[in-house]
Amino acid sequence: MGRLALVVVLVAAVIGTVVFLQQRSQFGRTDAGPDEIPALEVAPAQVDLGTVGQPTAVAPPSALLPGTSTAGAGGAQGATSVSAWANGLGPRTNIPPIALQAYGMAELTMRRADPQCHLSWVTIAGLARIESNHGRYRGAHIEPNGDIEPRIVGVPLDGTSGNRTISDTDGGLLDGDPTLDRAVGPLQFIPSTWAKWRADGNDDGRADPDNIFDAALAAGHYLCADGRDLATGEGWRSAVLSYNNSDDYGRRVYAAAEAYANSTAP
Repeated sequence: MGRLALVVVLVAAVIGTVVFLQQRSQFGRTDAGPDEIPALEVAPAQVDLGTVGQPTAVAPPSALLPGTSTAGAGGAQGATSVSAWANGLGPRTNIPPIALQAYGMAELTMRRADPQCHLSWVTIAGLARIESNHGRYRGAHIEPNGDIEPRIVGVPLDGTSGNRTISDTDGGLLDGDPTLDRAVGPLQFIPSTWAKWRADGNDDGRADPDNIFDAALAAGHYLCADGRDLATGEGWRSAVLSYNNSDDYGRRVYAAAEAYANSTAP
């Protein structure tokens, strides 16, 4: 996965209508402000990732996704119930309701597509919190249709500051860089990963990594790849570290996901 250029840690600069993520080696900072790197704002959970599975939304009841115990949930009825659920849960978790809708619908879809994966919305939400603060990094916001404005684009993956070197794979089509790849969108996909896992999460006929519905569903497919079972410790660790191969990163995602499972903000 496009390590978001968060492999070490990034800071942002706004240029034109694109939010650019830039790197900085300061995981230890404790004075994160509203424009700070999303990962810095969440303290890593003190857990052994190989022994704990995906946090489950078991209490309070408000964190239970509508349709969880009902086979075949989804479609228009599922979307309506998820919208109501998201509107109620959003203020408690500090997640924009439209983002919660995207994560909830992604879970519903993956429950049908790959039930053995046991993907929960809290894992997607945890990743999105660390990657882009749910599409709100550095003043970005989510439009009613799920598009992120302005776009969030990572640094060039040029091999510096702990990043891999990834030469351009898409002619700059997604990331605007014809020389090197960059991670894009609220879930920070690199172009080659998006090309493989792209998804249309809101049924508008297009797959767009800068759309929270599309990115959330693509992340669901990506996390569930290779027969992973996220209910197990090893399955969850493997899935999340496929995004960024760092236990510190994984523990931060876990901390956020666990908070969301308990209807609170990390």
